[in-house]
Amino acid sequence: MNTEHIDIGLARYSDWAFTSSLVILVGALLLLAVELAYSRGRKVEARELVSTGAAGPATVGTGAAGPATVGTGAAGPAILDRGVTADSDRPGVVVETPRRSADERIGKAGLSLVYVGIAALFACIVLRGLATSRVPWGNMYEFINLTSFCGLIAAAVVLRKPQYRALWAFVLLPVLILLAVSGKWLYSNAAPVMPALQSYWLPIHVSVVSLGSGVFLVAGVASILFLLKMSPLAAAGREGALARIVQRLPDAQTLDRIAYRTTIFAFPIFGFGVIFGAIWAEEAWGRYWGWDPKETVAFIAWVVYAAYLHARSTAGWRDKKAAWINVVGFVAMVFNLFFINLVVTGLHSYAGVG
Repeated sequence: MNTEHIDIGLARYSDWAFTSSLVILVGALLLLAVELAYSRGRKVEARELVSTGAAGPATVGTGAAGPATVGTGAAGPAILDRGVTADSDRPGVVVETPRRSADERIGKAGLSLVYVGIAALFACIVLRGLATSRVPWGNMYEFINLTSFCGLIAAAVVLRKPQYRALWAFVLLPVLILLAVSGKWLYSNAAPVMPALQSYWLPIHVSVVSLGSGVFLVAGVASILFLLKMSPLAAAGREGALARIVQRLPDAQTLDRIAYRTTIFAFPIFGFGVIFGAIWAEEAWGRYWGWDPKETVAFIAWVVYAAYLHARSTAGWRDKKAAWINVVGFVAMVFNLFFINLVVTGLHSYAGVG
């Protein structure tokens, strides 16, 4: 391995930051999964307790002597976990402040770990770049790390509202799979890129494609969850762990809106990535388009996303049909990322492992 201009110490720190990010994000996934599993049951129970007020007059008790009570069913008053504080603007008026449940605190801790994990992954990418004195996306290991980072940043922006926190577990799952595959089977030692990649188009083309791919990941997850939400599993009263988890998700309209807006954002970005790649191909290989397997599948994926956006605005194709098209685009992206790079022989094979 050519170690010229390679800072081994920084490269080692980059590897440690990658491992730390993976471990932290796994911990975040576990905490968010705990909240997802238990908060649904708590909220359903609370709604049932409140609804028992139909059997009798609802009473709300306030004061320092005890918690507020809502509803008087046959089993007695329903007790809600509330704290009591005084309103400084209205003397003598007591205001009830709901206390956070244990699962909500666990979910907030999980979300905090997500942000720490994102920071650690960012440190991994930056340290790899400093160690090699180049943009840190010259091989599959680095490309997947960058794509995963872009996906996490996109999720942090889209899912910033507290009611969307349940979606984080579903975003983290594919990201962690990507990172695990990247670190286990696609890892490459810090080294200069091969001559074919030593071009100013490398940071432009790859960064744009990574950003588009990362945002498409969020869109794909949202469409898959939308289809689950539209399935019989979301019906009220359905039994089973999966049914309860699906019921915990935001409503179908919200999931559809997230998928649509993220796809609208990523679609032109990924399109520019394809165009930049064609320009780079003309400089490197003397032609703009050669139907190389990776070029072809990337273009097919872009066309599929164009079809999704068209279907999404066409009567009769909205909802499930459009969502399935978006899922097909997501599958095409994953297929292009792994199978085309690692199995099929083409001009882009130099971006593989090693």
